[in-house]
Amino acid sequence: MNIFLHELKAYRKSTVIWTLSLAALIVFFLSMFPGLTQDADQFKKLLENYPEAVRRALGVSLDSITSLLGFYSYGFTYVLLCGSIQAMNLGTSILSKEVREKTADFLLTKPVTRKQIVTAKLLAVVASLIITNVIYIVIAVNTALAVSENSFDLTTFLLISLTAFLVELMFVALGMLISVSVPKIKSVLPISLGTVFGFYVLNMLGSVIGEKAIRYLTPFKYYETTYIIKHSSYDASFIIIEMVFIFATIAASYVIYTKKDIHAV
Repeated sequence: MNIFLHELKAYRKSTVIWTLSLAALIVFFLSMFPGLTQDADQFKKLLENYPEAVRRALGVSLDSITSLLGFYSYGFTYVLLCGSIQAMNLGTSILSKEVREKTADFLLTKPVTRKQIVTAKLLAVVASLIITNVIYIVIAVNTALAVSENSFDLTTFLLISLTAFLVELMFVALGMLISVSVPKIKSVLPISLGTVFGFYVLNMLGSVIGEKAIRYLTPFKYYETTYIIKHSSYDASFIIIEMVFIFATIAASYVIYTKKDIHAV
């Protein structure tokens, strides 16, 4: 419990910064919605001038972009991208920072097992993401209610918003596996940015060429907003795939870390 609280406190500043940033981003996007609805036809004509491949890459749907859920889905892609970077940062730094800051041997002298250390750190990261997402969703819902003159499906809105946390869990698990596999990570940010943007580019490529197989390779494709808006639910097959991926990567991280040689300072 002491390790959990210590880690949660260590992430406090970054959690506040990321939470405020994500909230500010969606407030900025949704604040433009009233102006868009006043000139909806002109806005659609403007988008029609863009090649279809570009619209697909940006996640723009002409059929729904002028509705609140459609417009929110477009802005949400950038929230999801930023949230994934936060999650990847946290996941990659779970254990690598102990080696980088030369505190690993000190931590391992405490009367706790390596599994307890990993569990406490992982729970702190998940708690940080939960705090971020809860505050974000509350602000997003209230902003949407304030800017929309017409009613919208609140359940679908919440399902779209919740996908951020689900995707972030995958990046946490992946980052955690990297943190225990790479001998020494000098800087977390290049790895986080490279990994997240790599998957995001793969997501855009899949949207452009329409290759369904790519959907299984990038977390950004697991919860497509067009599917959620249409069915008001998630695709169950991708939830199962995510659960298997998270379980496998976290289990592998535990095994690697418990058998890993930790060099003393």
